[in-house]
Amino acid sequence: QVQLVESGGGLVQAGGSLRLSCAASASISAMKTMGWYRQAPGKQRELVAVVARGGSTSYADSVKGRFTISRDNAENTVYLQMNSLKPEDTAVYYCNADPIVGWAYWGQGTQVTVSS
Repeated sequence: QVQLVESGGGLVQAGGSLRLSCAASASISAMKTMGWYRQAPGKQRELVAVVARGGSTSYADSVKGRFTISRDNAENTVYLQMNSLKPEDTAVYYCNADPIVGWAYWGQGTQVTVSS
């Protein structure tokens, strides 16, 4: 069992930046992928960014060039640097850990609100 705890959310003006952190209770080095998802009110949860075990990354088109995902295996932490934030980025952001075998783990979420 792996617990994921997100932090770093908050209220920011459009054009601003935030850095989200996801601390895992166990080693993330063996996880197939670590990712960030978000869910806005009335919408489905969507993938924002993912980093694979080997370090390759993938982003939703809507955040490419603005968000950067990174992982620190030594600290068992995943980060999401969010720059040039837009009001449409407002959502609850969830950390996800996908193991090679078994079900994925989810954090409790952190609210990000971008004011116009």
